[in-house]
Amino acid sequence: MDREALQSIIGALESGRKPVLDTAQVPAFGEDAAAGNGHLGPAALAAIADSLTAADIPTFKRALRAMDEGDLAWLGFKVVYDPAAAVANVDNEVTKKYGEQGSADGEPLVFFCNDAKEIVSPREPSPRDIFQMKDVTRGPSMHNEQFDGLIWASVPLFEPVRVWLLGASDVACELAPLAQHVGFEVTVVDYDPAYLNAGRFPGAERILLSGGSFDGLADLAASPADYVCVLTRGHMFDPEACVWALANDVAYVGMMGCAGKNSTVHDLVIQRGATEEGWESIKRPIGLKFGAKTPAELAIAIVAELIDVRYRQRYSQEARDRHEASLGR
Repeated sequence: MDREALQSIIGALESGRKPVLDTAQVPAFGEDAAAGNGHLGPAALAAIADSLTAADIPTFKRALRAMDEGDLAWLGFKVVYDPAAAVANVDNEVTKKYGEQGSADGEPLVFFCNDAKEIVSPREPSPRDIFQMKDVTRGPSMHNEQFDGLIWASVPLFEPVRVWLLGASDVACELAPLAQHVGFEVTVVDYDPAYLNAGRFPGAERILLSGGSFDGLADLAASPADYVCVLTRGHMFDPEACVWALANDVAYVGMMGCAGKNSTVHDLVIQRGATEEGWESIKRPIGLKFGAKTPAELAIAIVAELIDVRYRQRYSQEARDRHEASLGR
């Protein structure tokens, strides 16, 4: 969700009008994301928009401030499809007990929650509601379907991490949809339209270089917050890709390949002006180690590593320790 959308919602509520909530801004309710889930979808989002009043203004203003401050925060959505069940369904014999009250009410709700677990909402939530409101910080639908009568969704108020896939290889082809599915934005770069096309990379940004090489890569710019995966076909342009990633000082760069090949790439990267310190910052080989061999398995290993890198960058050691302890690990 962007700043303009939040301002539009606040303006509508302040003037007594019903705001429009767009599935482009809240993709968890989009037809693709909600496919097969009868409790989500554009109609459910429209019903939530219709329920909003001036009492919701502080929630959206807090979201706007979080966006301005770069806070790790989310807007959450309580979707009620069976009000009686939502209120009556307290707990089961397995889940942690949250008292004798189920959901606070059978009404839809929009709320704010950040990584510090600060909650802003127009009505007082019940302890069980609070449990699930905090859970939306995990992602659009993590564990939010576990009680009858209601379901929860969320939208982040911060920019997703962009992952550059340098090379439209078979591993990149498997990696792109996985990375998008877990919240990364993906850009794929190659020079051959036989490999870089909508059929192989339907949801990713595609940049087709000219000249039959990666020379044009030098004309592109990455953000220091971006991640780079060096996956060029046949490793032919790994040196150019590594030099570009280091020159753009990206947050993470990993390269696929064996030790023998990497030694050759090292020499070529250093010859092109990179430092030994820069070379050592490249994760080699890319991906978590668990026996992955096929392109699909390697893609899973790489995405798992990207998730871990993002997690460690976003959360302090103290926060990670608390999370691990809460899971009994």
